[in-house]
Amino acid sequence: MNFSFSDEQKMMVETVRRFIAEELQPLEAEVEAQGFLAPEKARVIHEKSKSLGLYAMNIPEAFGGGGLSAVDTMLMEEQFGHTTDILIRRAFGNVYEVLLAARGEQIERWLTPSVRGERVCSIAITEPGAGSDAAGISTRAVKTPEGWRLSGNKHFISDGEVSDFFVVSALTGDVNKKEISLFLVDKGLPGFTLGKDQQMMGLRGTSHLELWFDNVLLEPLALLGDEGKGLQQALGVLGRVRLAQVGARAVGKASHVLKLMVDYAAQRKQFGKPIADFQLVQQMIADSVIEVNAARLMVLDAAWLIDEGQDARDWISMVKVQAAEMLGRVTDRAVQVFGGMGFCKELPIERYYRDARIYRIFDGTSEIHRTLIARSALKRGAAMFDVNA
Repeated sequence: MNFSFSDEQKMMVETVRRFIAEELQPLEAEVEAQGFLAPEKARVIHEKSKSLGLYAMNIPEAFGGGGLSAVDTMLMEEQFGHTTDILIRRAFGNVYEVLLAARGEQIERWLTPSVRGERVCSIAITEPGAGSDAAGISTRAVKTPEGWRLSGNKHFISDGEVSDFFVVSALTGDVNKKEISLFLVDKGLPGFTLGKDQQMMGLRGTSHLELWFDNVLLEPLALLGDEGKGLQQALGVLGRVRLAQVGARAVGKASHVLKLMVDYAAQRKQFGKPIADFQLVQQMIADSVIEVNAARLMVLDAAWLIDEGQDARDWISMVKVQAAEMLGRVTDRAVQVFGGMGFCKELPIERYYRDARIYRIFDGTSEIHRTLIARSALKRGAAMFDVNA
């Protein structure tokens, strides 16, 4: 095992860290106050990121992306955790790897424009009756002589307001056999309407829309990948997304909050001395340091498995639970250390606290992932816990 990073990795991390500190963090208070990122400012950070080669770094170089390995991606994503969701989306892109299933004309129409930052894509899988149960959807696409006819609805679709097209999951066969397909659906098609922006407790600035499909006609080219294999396609790549956008970003957010907590404890005085001198404050700091570093190693271990071509699904589920719940505990301790000021909007601690709560819900709840982990342990026995098995 080699835990050292190459000079290239160190340079990448430092470049991303500096960009976030200089270009993105100064915009956080404005986004929080207004509830949106001004389009002109979004264009500025987008262009600056592209000029530094920081856009769509997770996509292979063959399609114009950065071609980062899974480990490199997690190092980058941890830095992403040091600012807000909407700023990351606009600056670094949100190019989902499920688009790599594009073939022929689909590549030039949907994939490469996304990688170049010319088009924005959102994933539309979640429905009111199908959250963690991605196979429980009711949206359906029926084959016609002209292509497909799509009907149904989705909700909680992040970035739906600014997206140009969507990857939509729909039943195309037997419900019991989970015959689900993925479709590339452009905004503006007849019968496709946007519903309300579902306001959230946190994640200010990022839209979360309802989508409605009323007999939307799709051309044959809209089918992404193989018919009836959409669920497998999505799960095959969204695990890496989950590892990045939940695992690595949770580590980054917790690291950022921890630094603020340590700095505040050192300067805040009560009873004539810094509160950092009080043992119970020291315990909260120590527990946070331990948990952040444990989660970081789990993220990198799972990423290494992906780069080695091994099945990392169990590890990703473990990371999802550990990192999400770790973030919740660290932000909660931060509020406690900051005291009354931690509860005030004057400081960003209360925002971090609100934003942290969703991590235990999206991309599969903690309960769902615990069930998956337990099932795997019961099925595999000792092999689940032996890295050499």
